[in-house]
Amino acid sequence: MTIVIETRDLTRHFGDLVAVDHVSMQVPKGSIYGFLGPNGCGKSTTIRMLCGLLIPTEGSANVLGIDVLEDPEALKSKIGYMTQRFSLYEDLTVVENLQFMTEIYSVPRSERAPRIKAQLERFSLVDRAKQLAGTMSGGQRQRLALAAVTLHRPELLFLDEPTSAVDPESRREFWEFLFDMVDQGTTMLVTTHFMDEAERCHALAILDQGVLVADGSPKRLMADLPASVVEIESDTVRVVRETLLDLAEVIDVAQLGSRLHALVRPNVQDPSAFLDASLRQRSLQASLKLVPANLEDVFVMATLGREVDR
Repeated sequence: MTIVIETRDLTRHFGDLVAVDHVSMQVPKGSIYGFLGPNGCGKSTTIRMLCGLLIPTEGSANVLGIDVLEDPEALKSKIGYMTQRFSLYEDLTVVENLQFMTEIYSVPRSERAPRIKAQLERFSLVDRAKQLAGTMSGGQRQRLALAAVTLHRPELLFLDEPTSAVDPESRREFWEFLFDMVDQGTTMLVTTHFMDEAERCHALAILDQGVLVADGSPKRLMADLPASVVEIESDTVRVVRETLLDLAEVIDVAQLGSRLHALVRPNVQDPSAFLDASLRQRSLQASLKLVPANLEDVFVMATLGREVDR
C-alpha cells in the first residue's frame, strides 16, 4: 500500500489558540479520505498545512514523498486545492476561467485547448462554455471549480467542503465525478460536515477542537462504537429525551423525526431494558430496541463521549 499523505504530531498554533493538535494520520493512494468535524475544528487549517500554505508549529508532514516543511513549492504542480468558497473569476466565462488556469498551472501551450475541451465534456459544461461564471448555479460552479483544479492532472486533490452550497442532486453528481477520478488513480482528502458524504469515503478522520478523535473506515468506526445504541419510539419524544438525558448512563440522545437514538454507556448490561425501566418509573411509555450504530452516532460519541471509560 502506497501512502500519499503521512503526518506525525502535526500542530498549528495561532497565538494561544491550538487549531490543530498533534494530528498523526496516513492516507493511502487511490482513496477518498474524509475529514469530518464541526466548524472551527481544524479541518481547513490541516489542509492548508498539507498544501504548504501554512507552516506547522510542530510536527511533520510528508505529501507525495515531499517534506512539506522543506520544499512546499515542489507540491504545487502535483496537487489541486478546491477551497470552500468559489474562487474563480465571476466576470469571466467558463472557458476564460479555464484558459486562465492553464496559465497558472503552466500547462504546455500545445495541450491547453485539448485539455479545456476535455474538461468541458467531462464535467458537462459544453453548453455553458460562454456563460459568465457569476451567473451559474451553485452546482454548475462546483463543476467548473473541479474542472479548473484538475486541468493539470494532479495526483492529489484537497477539497474543502466542496458541496456545502449545492442542492442534494448536485452533491450526488459531484461525488460521481470524484469516484470516477479515484478509479483513475487520483487520491483525495475531502472535508465535510455531511454524514452521508462522510459515509462515502474509504476512510474517515473525525476532528474535535483540533484533535483527531477517531480514524478508520466508516464501517469499522460504526462497528467499533464503544456504546450501545437504543432506538426509541414514543408519543412524547421530547419528554422522553429530556428524561433520558438526566441519566448518568446515557451519553446523548438525538431526535430523528418521531424516533430517538440514545447512546448508552458500555457498562450497562441490557440497555433497552434499563432505559425502559427508567421511563416506566416516570410513567412514560415507549417502544425500545437495540439497533446498529450509524455515522452520526460515531460522531457524537467521538466528540461528546471521549471521557467514557472504554
